[in-house]
Amino acid sequence: MILLSLKNRIDQQVIEKIKALLESLEYGSIQITVHDSQITQIDKLEKHRLPLLRKTKPGR
Repeated sequence: MILLSLKNRIDQQVIEKIKALLESLEYGSIQITVHDSQITQIDKLEKHRLPLLRKTKPGR
């Protein structure tokens, strides 16, 4: 696992932030941006699924 081999080089606060985002996510994705071997940005894309409402025809 890559995270384990980099654990000593990644700030513990960053690891905790990623864990918190993952735990709060039901549907979606987490994107981690890296520049010069450093995590510079973490994006959370969350999807909310809504039930479809049936349309009724007039007169029914």
